[in-house]
Amino acid sequence: MLIGTAANGPHKASGAARQAHPPGGQEDRAAARVAELEQRLGDPTDERGQISYTALLADDERGELSEPGERALDELRLNAEFVPVHHGGRLERIDTLVRVMRQVFRRDIALGLGYGVTSFMAAVNVWSSGTGQQQRRLAELLLDGKKVSVAYHELAHGNDFVRNEFQARPVDGGYLLNGAKQVINNADRAAAWVLFSRTSPAPGSRSHSVVLAERDTLDQDRFQVLPRYDAVGVRGCHLSGLDFADCPVPASALVGEEGKGVELALRAFQVTRSAVPGMALGATDTALRTVTGFALGRQLYRKSVMDIPHAKATLSTTFLDLLICDSLSLAATRAVHVLPEETSVYAAVVKYLVPKMLTDAMYDLSIVLGARFYTREGEFGIFQKHVRDLPVLSLGHAGSAACQATIIPQLSRLARRAWFKDDPAPGTLFRPREDLPGIPFERLTLASGRDGLSACLVAAVDRLPSSSPEERAAHGAALRLMDELRQIQEHSLNLAPQDRTALASPATFALADRYAVLLAAASVIGVWQQAQHGQDGFLADPAWLAAALHRLGRRLGHQLPDLPATCETRLHDEVLRRFHDARSYDLYNTPLAG
Repeated sequence: MLIGTAANGPHKASGAARQAHPPGGQEDRAAARVAELEQRLGDPTDERGQISYTALLADDERGELSEPGERALDELRLNAEFVPVHHGGRLERIDTLVRVMRQVFRRDIALGLGYGVTSFMAAVNVWSSGTGQQQRRLAELLLDGKKVSVAYHELAHGNDFVRNEFQARPVDGGYLLNGAKQVINNADRAAAWVLFSRTSPAPGSRSHSVVLAERDTLDQDRFQVLPRYDAVGVRGCHLSGLDFADCPVPASALVGEEGKGVELALRAFQVTRSAVPGMALGATDTALRTVTGFALGRQLYRKSVMDIPHAKATLSTTFLDLLICDSLSLAATRAVHVLPEETSVYAAVVKYLVPKMLTDAMYDLSIVLGARFYTREGEFGIFQKHVRDLPVLSLGHAGSAACQATIIPQLSRLARRAWFKDDPAPGTLFRPREDLPGIPFERLTLASGRDGLSACLVAAVDRLPSSSPEERAAHGAALRLMDELRQIQEHSLNLAPQDRTALASPATFALADRYAVLLAAASVIGVWQQAQHGQDGFLADPAWLAAALHRLGRRLGHQLPDLPATCETRLHDEVLRRFHDARSYDLYNTPLAG
């Protein structure tokens, strides 16, 4: 096995499995892990399989995670994907982690979140700011197949976690934990918890810190796991809470510096916000695949649904949305490695825009599916499950408004220092199979005033070819998008002081939305330009570039000429080819089981 060795008993990886990643380049290792994961999880459409859609739907109805699914992921040592290489794991690239986890999410979002992504979200805090001992211990727990939870929020305060009341009160030799945290994934079965805690009663961001509490080292009489919540989506996830009463933890439990909890969390968000939305493309991939099969097989008015222009167009635009989202996700995850000082705004844009676009795409697909959209079992039941599960990702540890609130304070600075001044981002940002340096956690900053990604849009206006009708359509849309950036710059330079804060007006939140769309367009352009030097003929085709920029321009309200008919034809043909060949609807065109 390439991902790992067989587990030592149910849900337990053997010590012998703790080995360095197999030889070969980064791309070889990533492709091998994806292929083995697909092979082990099997064809999800085969009802005989233990991890089939049929079995996953039955687990969901019972509010349980898939036991065979978790066992398979244990055997594959999936937790090693969340542990850096120098600690014995396989985490060397964030875009590779997204690519691997996408295969789990295409089957079951709850399994992806419930098995391991929550552990990743917790662990990033320790990888970025923990001591060497904390990092080594956390690596041991994860490589032993255990889970770790993270608790940022409290129901009373939502995303405003600076107002959290949960305490880690300083005492001689350590801290006393007091208070409750709610809606924590895997709180009941985690071996350790990363707790965002108030360490001072004073107001402001310097009153909070992060504590790593290992369950077995705590006084068992000083805390309790709260009852599990019933959820509409991700019903199999173990969502519960924790309640502490004067529970002591040693001083060594502090992650980073006391009073620096907000900064620590915001740095961790730059990694997790960049990564998690891209994993969810797998679920919308499944939705598109499900509806494509329906459209080909369903007869209506003596024709197949695929012959209906609206249905045909919906499938093509959903595929386009997946390519747009993957382009933005790719740029943001690779920026963590090569442009870490700029990642704060890119990560917030991904966390805001990608779940929004995927949710909109699912709604459009549901119209094509018609009444079958409501079924919770059978061939189309997985579509309904993904529709219920996907919106959870737009909340998580930061909702859409919280992400916009991260973007808004940076707009005026970017308008003054970056837009129409910065050099374009390096081409490696858009080459999905190219090697990357390690993750420079220490270089992640809360704001920088640089934006090489939007500079790619500006530079493209002079560099995009305009020979064919498709190229001219792409160039015209890019010109309008650049004009949009100028308008955003003008508005951002004139923002009132309050409109540069989280208490900004609705118009300023709309400004952040428009800026996010422009970064998606810049990412699409970057991917297309770099594909000219690659081997993927479809990604090098200007037809999808023109269609993507046209769609993003229409999202901004631009009045654009109709696209050449060849654009829709090319997209539709690719949708059908990937459906019949069982290839993924993303930038990687990955072979899939089933």
